[in-house]
Order: sequence, then C-alpha cells, then structure tokens
Amino acid sequence: MDLSFLRSLYAHPGPWASAYLDATPDTEDAARAVALRWRALRESLAGQGASAGLLSAMDQALDAAPAEPDRRGVALFVSEAAPDDVTVERLPTPPRADLARYGALPHTMPLVAQRGEEVGWLRVVADRTGGDLTAFDTGGVRPGAGVAPPAEAGTVPPTGTVRHSETVRGHESYPIRKVKPGGWSQARYQREAETTWQRNTGDVAAATTELADTLGPDVLVLAGDVRARQLLLDQLPKRWRERAVVTDAGSRAAGADPEPLDDATTVAVADVADRRTRDAVDRFGAQAGVGNGLAAVVNALQREQVEAMLIVDDPSSTDELWIGPEPAQLALDPAQLTEMGVEEPVRVRADAALVRAVAGTGADLVLVGPDDADLRHGVGAVLRYTDASTAR
Repeated sequence: MDLSFLRSLYAHPGPWASAYLDATPDTEDAARAVALRWRALRESLAGQGASAGLLSAMDQALDAAPAEPDRRGVALFVSEAAPDDVTVERLPTPPRADLARYGALPHTMPLVAQRGEEVGWLRVVADRTGGDLTAFDTGGVRPGAGVAPPAEAGTVPPTGTVRHSETVRGHESYPIRKVKPGGWSQARYQREAETTWQRNTGDVAAATTELADTLGPDVLVLAGDVRARQLLLDQLPKRWRERAVVTDAGSRAAGADPEPLDDATTVAVADVADRRTRDAVDRFGAQAGVGNGLAAVVNALQREQVEAMLIVDDPSSTDELWIGPEPAQLALDPAQLTEMGVEEPVRVRADAALVRAVAGTGADLVLVGPDDADLRHGVGAVLRYTDASTAR
C-alpha cells in the first residue's frame, strides 16, 4: 500500500487529535446517535489534553462534512499547530470501535487498516451496441481475507471512488441481430451482424484501452453480453488482456440487478490484493529471517532500507518507540536518538511511529493476517538491499 496520502498530515508538528466515529445513517434518529457518540469522543480528547480551539475546529469540520449514504464512518485528524487544517476521511464502513486519541503523532493505523490493500479497477459492461465504462481509483481489501465472499446486498463493491464514467456507443447500428430470413441471403445477413458486433466492441475496446492507459488500473472487469465481452477481450492489447477478468454477471439492460456484478468485482479485486500479499510474504520469507521483528524493522527504517513493511494490525499492542521530528528518527532507546542529534525524544505507539516512517521514506506497507507470516512483534520488512551492517 502506498502511504503517500498521509504525508500532508506529517507536515505539521504535534500534538495531534485523532478520532474515529461510527456515522452509520441506518435509523431515523441516526443524527442524534452520531452527535452523542461524537460528544463522548470530544470529552475523551479534552480529558487527554486537547485544547478548546482544537475541539471547536473538529466540531466545525464534522458539521461541514457532507453526508454520503455509502460512507458509514468518519476519521478526523488535526494538529494543535494548525487547528484550522482538519483532515476528514469518510470511511465506507464503521470503525472497529469509536476511538479518540491525543498524542505526538496522528493515530493513522486504524485508517490504514480500514483502507486495506488498495487496488485500482476499471469495469466495462458491454453489449453489441456499445459499453459502459467506470473507473474506480482504489478498492480496499482487508488483510487475511483471501478471495472475498459476495458483498452484502445493496452494497457497492470495494471502497472505490469513481474517477471516470462514460458510455461508448458503437458507430454501427445495422444489422445488430442475426436474423433468419431464409434463402441464399441468410449467411450474408449473419456475417454482417457479426461484423457490426465486432466493430462496435472495437469502439469499446479502443475507449477502454485509452482510459486504462491513462489511469493504470490493476484489474479490468469485463461484463455484459456473452458474445460482446468475448469480442471486447479479443480486441484489447495484450497488456490489458493479462489484467482482465471476464464475468457472466452484469447487463446493460434497464432494471438489471447490480448485485451479481458488484459481487464479481469484489472477488476480482480481492484476488489481486491477495496475490500482492502472498508475493510480499514470499519475498520476506526468502530473506531467511533478515528484517524480522521490531528491532530489525526500526534499524532498516532508520537506514531507509525498507522496500515494504509487513505488519499485523493489533489495536491491543502495547509496543512503543521513541521518535524525533523526522520520519526516519525512531528507536527503541531514546539514547540512540540523542546520539542522532534529537534533543527531545518522544515516546509513542510503535505502530504510529512505523506508519509515519514508512510514509516518509517512500516504502510500501503490506497488511497481513496473524497467520500469514511468522513475524516477531507482528512486523517485518522486505529490504531494498542488504550489507554487512544489516541487522539480523
């Protein structure tokens, strides 16, 4: 997972207020229930030391955040150094629990865990007259899920945001159907219909290729009419055929049930995410114990040696680290930071320090389940390089 979206948060110094709120609009008095939950979080932040001005800014940001029916949670982050710059993240599902934390770093691990492994995807529903293209920026899949089960009825598949949507109308309109007029002309009519389908799906393939080349999705989901989707697949360039998943779910017909296609998309996205996780775990295993455990990962992050950090999300963890103002300034012992020139080391949750370091050093983060890899302290690193000083 690319954590560059977090870098703007770390541009401000702490202390930080972080809050995760269940904002599910599922009852008539949902607004009142959300207000009560927020009041409890607000009181908790005040008790931890958050200033009145900071809390007021969070009040205003929450009130101004637009309600979205398919967003059932909210995460808020704001620093005392910039109380007017509140970051509000709408979440597709409620957080595991309402949470308020005030400390030196924003508590971003729950947000990272909720986003899951991110997969960009493009979905095309085709028939013999054209196709509907919808590109989504990312779909999140949580660790250890493998291939996801069908989504709940009425839900949108993984947590994607629409980046582009268009309808392509093929330039051929006749003949569309293979009629059977009889006589010597029957074969000609059927060949002409096949040619019409080929040309129309060619138009869809061209639009799909152009959009895919622009946005670079990780997976293409091809759906719709059985003949049209096969013709579409055949006319895509090899680089996109290799990323395509063909499903018999979905239709362009008016009133078609979207749920089967949503389910098929969820499975396709989950499969891509699962392959990525397995690849990272395999590469970590090939290091034969190098980069395993909290001390080894901290050492590698200090050296900006980490290509990808594997981590198990454990809200109950009590592991802590010491940090300085820069992302790579983290250590198990504050004396080490003092030797690095940090005047006042600060103690924080280990996962908060690790996520900041990963974001700041350009490494990737891979969420894994507790049984996916043998990780000491629930953390390990795939290294960019090793040398004689690499901790073992």
